[in-house]
Amino acid sequence: MTRIVIIGGGPGGYEAALVAAQLGADVTVVERDGPGGACVLTDCVPSKTLIATSTRMAVMSESAGLGLRFSGGPDGIVGGLEADMCTVNKRVKDLARAQSFDVAERLAYEEVKIVRGEARLIEPHVVAVGDRHLRADIILVATGATPRVLPGAEPDGERILNWRQLYDLQELPEHLIVVGSGVTGAELAGAYLSLGSKVTLVSSRDRILPTEDADAAAVLQEVFLRRGMKVMSRSRAGAVERSGDGVIVTLEDGTKIEGSHCLMTVGMVPNTRGIGLEKTGVRLNSHGFVEVDKVSRTSVPHIYASGDCTGVLMLASVAGMQGRIAMWHALGEAVQPLKLGWVSSNIFTDPEVASVGVSQKMVDDGEVNARTVMLPLFSNARAKMQGFEDGFVKLFCRPSTGIVLGGVIVAPRASELILGLSIAVQQHLTVDQVAHTFAVYPSLSGSITEAARRLMTEHAY
Repeated sequence: MTRIVIIGGGPGGYEAALVAAQLGADVTVVERDGPGGACVLTDCVPSKTLIATSTRMAVMSESAGLGLRFSGGPDGIVGGLEADMCTVNKRVKDLARAQSFDVAERLAYEEVKIVRGEARLIEPHVVAVGDRHLRADIILVATGATPRVLPGAEPDGERILNWRQLYDLQELPEHLIVVGSGVTGAELAGAYLSLGSKVTLVSSRDRILPTEDADAAAVLQEVFLRRGMKVMSRSRAGAVERSGDGVIVTLEDGTKIEGSHCLMTVGMVPNTRGIGLEKTGVRLNSHGFVEVDKVSRTSVPHIYASGDCTGVLMLASVAGMQGRIAMWHALGEAVQPLKLGWVSSNIFTDPEVASVGVSQKMVDDGEVNARTVMLPLFSNARAKMQGFEDGFVKLFCRPSTGIVLGGVIVAPRASELILGLSIAVQQHLTVDQVAHTFAVYPSLSGSITEAARRLMTEHAY
């Protein structure tokens, strides 16, 4: 029986473990924090739970335009809404623990062994956990990544925070300064704004979400500004310090911003140092990420890697697929290499931003020849009924064949709507086929088929 040791119990690890166990391998997962890893316990699951709460609050706060008035609640709150952060954060952490328990039960059902502790490779086929040595035919490294720390802005867990420390707050931040305007920064800045905090977002670029679709970023930034967020573009934080019961963020140009709390969202660093990878010959790139090929192999034939420690795409869905591909390949199953062009992603802001396939930048830079249509969401009947005004559906297709190459959706629950476009991209469907697919009327998904019809009828190919 093939012996497999997986270092890390997040999506890149536990999804791989399930595949390997179902294929008859003897599988051991080494996890420091608990089943599900940081993704389930401190990162993805908690943040999306918090965001779900904030989105519900935003909907209630903006319901007056639909003719609804909030007159009170079980705690006697009259004339408005308040976020009870003790209750909110308790629910966040309880749900994370429950999800971790579900992962543990699933692994136990497949007879996967779980060893709690920190692992290191001491020989090419030996993983040490404390004094225990685990011999393996195949090793999968799925150690994840950790929030990056800027010198002069070290988190203290009370006023200067990384996103893993948010859920210990007992009160809603009065004025939250968010440093970093990427996906995590935008998601959490929007969430706390909806929960009732004053929010200042410090962006080193000329707009938020600098690596995402520019049209989508413009819509989201407009929504943030309209709701009262202060966005400081082309501003870089130089230092963050405590000041009594608050913080002072000093920008590189000398500008000082005072707030009650500061949230640092300035990227991730891989958890690859000090675990024996270099000793066994596993190559790391200049940033410390494990170098892997399309089937998750490292430079050492029997050692694979998956998830954030590879730096391929820091998405739970990608980590899980990398882990599954690694086990299929290692155990001799038919396998299709990872195709990043098929990966759909979502930014859990309000509205959400989902995308798949080619990007507008690739089209604008001439990397891809494509025809484009962008359909505003306010023209959608269901959007009007629900009071949604911000967003759009954008679709890309090949000029010659009409094959769908990708798309962007900015809308409530865009994470659910993007599946149709993901299927179209992966299955090489044409805009004709999408256009002839029935969509419910009225529905937000109807904008996808309408966009396809416009590409089909407005241009000949």
